[in-house]
Amino acid sequence: MNMGIKNQNIVVIGLGITGLSVVNHFLRKKTQATIKVIDTRPYPPGKDQLPSNIALHTGSWNKEWLFDASLIVVSPGVPLSSPLLKEAFSKGIEIVGDIELFARDVNAKVLGITGSNGKSTVTCLLGEMAKQAHIDVGVGGNIGFAALDMLSFNHSLYVLELSSFQLETTHSLSMSGAVFLNLSEDHMDRYEGMKDYCDAKLRIYDQTAVSIWNEDQIETKPPLGFPAVSFGFERGEYTLTRFEEKIWLTAKGERVLPVSDIALVGRHNVANCLAAMALADLAGICRKAQALAMRTYLGLPHRCQKVLEHGGVLWVNDSKATNLASTLAALDGLHLQGTLHLFVGGDGKGADFSPLKAVFEKHDLVLYCYGRDRDAFSLLVDTPVIIETLQEAVDIAFENAQSGDMVLLSPACASLDQFPNFMVRGDTFATYAKNKAMSEEHK
Repeated sequence: MNMGIKNQNIVVIGLGITGLSVVNHFLRKKTQATIKVIDTRPYPPGKDQLPSNIALHTGSWNKEWLFDASLIVVSPGVPLSSPLLKEAFSKGIEIVGDIELFARDVNAKVLGITGSNGKSTVTCLLGEMAKQAHIDVGVGGNIGFAALDMLSFNHSLYVLELSSFQLETTHSLSMSGAVFLNLSEDHMDRYEGMKDYCDAKLRIYDQTAVSIWNEDQIETKPPLGFPAVSFGFERGEYTLTRFEEKIWLTAKGERVLPVSDIALVGRHNVANCLAAMALADLAGICRKAQALAMRTYLGLPHRCQKVLEHGGVLWVNDSKATNLASTLAALDGLHLQGTLHLFVGGDGKGADFSPLKAVFEKHDLVLYCYGRDRDAFSLLVDTPVIIETLQEAVDIAFENAQSGDMVLLSPACASLDQFPNFMVRGDTFATYAKNKAMSEEHK
């Protein structure tokens, strides 16, 4: 629906990608509203892209602008608990986020994804399913394109990743389906506890035609009375079924794809595929397109991403695993015919890595410890491979890995001891391994 914004004073809190998308949204609508931007950062990102006729206040709050507003649009990174925003709300000033503005203008089917982990993967996988079905789809929200920027393309389907922060300021987003994937401790600096955080996530169901929840995590279940379907490893309309020596992804009793055919790596990504299938059915995406996408989608860069298969050895880049929890997730439920060659190390930021020891013992494992904090990992196994650099680890793994093995970079550390960021670390791993493979083939 359209909102009455003529002659309004609109104040946008926070610039960056979201703030710019809000400003440009109103400019495209050619409203007669006055638009002003407040960003408490002295040099906010996007400042050089802001049209010169839009007033910008940086480095602090501007109370006069704030309390004179008829509409405040707040970026997700700014908590509603900020004292000045609470005061503005008490004065009756409407406070919304970019997704609420999107909701008021969108005229196509919308699917939403939230959760503590995996939402970017499910969002992108669902987008790939839609593309395989030749559906004009827009994929974004909390990832990639800002939701408001996508509106100008008039897609026939929108797939949105939605953070808890975005859901806090969204009230009228009507969706055909939405999923709450999982819940784990996060953002405790912003929420009063896990219930507060969970309640923010559960808002995704408020105006959703069909709610999709995780049978393996009861916290994701919608309130009674909400039309719902579920997914899970052993229960749910979307689950796993054994048939003729294979485990299959099944949708409402129909076999869709053997788990072994999924291109994504890891047990957590099997759950992500089940969730994506449930959403895809609600969007009318045929099962053939769903299966093709799951066979071919290799995942987001640096997140359990297959980068090479050479001589029967699978090379996987999980450079995004910059902490203990991420590496534990990558190893959870990982089953191999052969040996796991695991690369760990870097800047451990003082973390305690001892919880990895019990997980390591479940695998036929060769542990390659490199970088600044390699010694912290070397104590966790009997015979570690201790080296200085990631490239050395690749060299040794090429010599030792055999068909059926996996080489996994999941460092559990930041990259800053040897690389500018985790992306460069992952690209270095992938490129160096591919070059080694090419050299081997030309011998």
